[in-house]
Amino acid sequence: MRSRRRKLAWRVGAMVLMVGGLLMASGGPGVMPAAAAPPSSNPGVPPSQILDKLDQIQAAITGGGGNDTLRWDQVLPAAQRFVILPAFNSDAVLDKETGLVWEKSPATTAGNSSNARSTCANKAVGGRKGWRLPSMPELASLVDPSVASPGPTLPQGHPFLNIQPSNYWSASAHVENPTLTWGVGFGNGTVLGVSKAFDNRVWCVRGGMNTDQY
Repeated sequence: MRSRRRKLAWRVGAMVLMVGGLLMASGGPGVMPAAAAPPSSNPGVPPSQILDKLDQIQAAITGGGGNDTLRWDQVLPAAQRFVILPAFNSDAVLDKETGLVWEKSPATTAGNSSNARSTCANKAVGGRKGWRLPSMPELASLVDPSVASPGPTLPQGHPFLNIQPSNYWSASAHVENPTLTWGVGFGNGTVLGVSKAFDNRVWCVRGGMNTDQY
């Protein structure tokens, strides 16, 4: 762990020096350009290039690798948003808007609420364990409200397979009514309380969890 932090510190330090050099070259705020260089020979570095370097520093600090795994502030077209992961035998899809990894093709059979969590916990998608039942906000993040019923209400051009226009379990408890749990209906994109007395489908996810959403 110590050596990993040391390597990260070297990477960040190098990037900081690089950005500093760009600022010097561009004559940024508070930086005097070299007196020997005439203005015409030093047009400066475009601000976009400086911002790109700052993005690289952020990725190095967060370990995001360019996937923005700690952010939910992006809106991307499906072709850019969803990435099929070859490392998971192409059986999993990265959502670059949220950083979550989803099953590419969840099971089409329905199951009861008591088995929904264990179904994901025991899965090995793409040769990897560590799957879980998504929270209600995570599951709802896949809904495209512009897609009309009968759905499935997913963004046009998505890479998922076998998604049913039906209700899917989430792991979020329905505090107001213990006979229900929160779910998402991909037939019309509705977030709703679904009865634990009926069977619904499971779509597993992989990624860090926010316990406040459960």
